[in-house]
Amino acid sequence: MKGDRVEIVVDAGDTTRTYDVVATRAGRRVETAVRRGVVEVSEVTRSGQAVRTARFMANRVLALVEQPVPGGPLREDPQAE
Repeated sequence: MKGDRVEIVVDAGDTTRTYDVVATRAGRRVETAVRRGVVEVSEVTRSGQAVRTARFMANRVLALVEQPVPGGPLREDPQAE
């Protein structure tokens, strides 16, 4: 959903760096994946094609914060019943 955002905080040796990946257009979403020691954050279209991807070494990532757009649809917890 447009406005979805993922903030990544990375250890850069003597300091930290912060990167943001944002869904820039309507119908796009941001997906995260951790594979083989790499954290991958992608902006994805409705059809599932990655528009832009950011990759970080997993041992350097300090924080991964997913921030949904305010007022967006709420996802129900299937275990709440």
